[in-house]
Amino acid sequence: MDKLGRFLPILHWGRTYDRHALTSDAVAAVIVTIMLIPQSLAYAMLAGLPPEAGIYASIAPLVLYAIFGTSRTLAVGPVAVVSLMTATAVGQVAQQGTAGYAAAALTLAALSGLFLLALGGLRLGFLANFLSHPVIAGFITASGILIATSQVKHILGIEAGGHTLVEMIPDILAHLGQTNPMTLTIGVLSTGFLFWVRRGLKPFLRRMGAGPLLADMLAKTGPVAAVVVTTLSVWALGLADRGVAIVGAVPHGLPPLRMPALAPDLIRQLAAPAILISIIGFVESISIAQTLAAKRRQRIDPDQELIGLGMANLGAGFTGGYPVTGGFARSVVNFDAGAATPAAGVFTAAGLAIAALLLTPLIYFLPTATLAATIIVAVLSLVDVAILSRTLRYSRADFAAVVTTIVLTLVWGVEIGIASGVILSVGLHLYKTSRPHVAEVGLVPGTNHFRNVLRHEVTTDPAVLTLRVDESLYFVNARFLEDLIQDRIAKQPAVGHVVLMCSAMNEIDYSALESLEAINHRLKELGIGLHLSEVKGPVMDRLKKTHFLDHLNGEVFLSQFDAWTTLVRQDTKMTNPAGLRGVSG
Repeated sequence: MDKLGRFLPILHWGRTYDRHALTSDAVAAVIVTIMLIPQSLAYAMLAGLPPEAGIYASIAPLVLYAIFGTSRTLAVGPVAVVSLMTATAVGQVAQQGTAGYAAAALTLAALSGLFLLALGGLRLGFLANFLSHPVIAGFITASGILIATSQVKHILGIEAGGHTLVEMIPDILAHLGQTNPMTLTIGVLSTGFLFWVRRGLKPFLRRMGAGPLLADMLAKTGPVAAVVVTTLSVWALGLADRGVAIVGAVPHGLPPLRMPALAPDLIRQLAAPAILISIIGFVESISIAQTLAAKRRQRIDPDQELIGLGMANLGAGFTGGYPVTGGFARSVVNFDAGAATPAAGVFTAAGLAIAALLLTPLIYFLPTATLAATIIVAVLSLVDVAILSRTLRYSRADFAAVVTTIVLTLVWGVEIGIASGVILSVGLHLYKTSRPHVAEVGLVPGTNHFRNVLRHEVTTDPAVLTLRVDESLYFVNARFLEDLIQDRIAKQPAVGHVVLMCSAMNEIDYSALESLEAINHRLKELGIGLHLSEVKGPVMDRLKKTHFLDHLNGEVFLSQFDAWTTLVRQDTKMTNPAGLRGVSG
């Protein structure tokens, strides 16, 4: 049962499911369902798909994630960034509004699901760590700007195209003269109302005497009011006949079972976007899941999360949806509403299924400007311009990564932006580790501790050069250490011993081992001993499997203090004031 429970987390929480959990999950599901109906419709429009696709993408994925996922409160479904990436990817292979476009979206979801399942099966969740936080923050910020800009045309009631900022803005400006006044009024009022709902409705209700729980629930369901009021207004005033774009007829019924298109050419064209969508979706989802789980002292298994999200995307691919992931806003609402288990997602799926069966005729007159306002308000909360100032103060390399990702995403599109961000992240990491921080250290008087000679008043000996390498040694930086030691002994002819303090080394790969052998050989020819100190157990275990220790021109010391007391002649000690010597600060 335990082994099966590892792959089916539902067996763990399902065994202890009780009436209290049922009540909590049901209440949370009602609130999330009300929130998800307009949001799902809006994100489907953002993805270039019919409105019902958003609802379909929120039913089967929720059920499948509840079975295979490990988060108790993560709500899976369409999200803004993935919807934009879907529109970009599918738009390259099919014309929006055609059957081929919807079929390609199904294939994209299925490919994403298969890729996530493969990563989970191979336990490769750590690959998501190659996306640094600055790159993710820059990408999401740029995507938020792109998404908000793409919805301006719906607020104005004009025709405009483009997938990048340099394409959309000129097109919007060129069509400003075609703005529909009634559409603009609906769009502006809806946007303003939704911003007020997000920040001001709850305090307003509290001032009016509503209790904390009631005020919180009404504030979260506030966007539904915008949908109801604008829909009734368009219907009552006949605004559809005056040029106001509406959702129109939406098929009612449960999600259809459809086989994704598996044409080789289509798979080849969508494979790369599916991988990017999968990685972005997983990073976003796991961040949310871990944050919420930490608040309840619960545990998230990243590899099982890959399987849960993979199954959710496969479900979307076979039921008329498109790629999905865990959404921040709906997950927080689910958490705050008291969801106790993933069963809340199953109840939410049931609520959405009922809506798909019974409520779709009621949104016939829903103006697209209201959906655009919903998207704009949602995505602008993702824009984090302050990340630029924070990274600039902390690290110029991270600042460069953020700026590059933002600029490339805005100018060249989401796929180029995130791919460049990943490459830049890996490149910066390799550059940093190729030139590790190396400090010459000396003994802090009166202690057994050794510190950087540039930062502390320490005791050193001209015959003993002790270098602390603050990085694991591997193929990228191995040659750097060779050159550095060669340079130091050339400048300090009195050196008779070189000690590598290895307390920060977690790994020495084979390339680094060959470099250490080369260093040992050169120092031996010069009559200089090479010594190691504070070598970690796993590193020493690997060194013992080689002949390096047999040929080492020196000793391996348990501690740096042991090396000091053994190698340093007491009568040649001298005090080295901080700042006089050192490899680096």
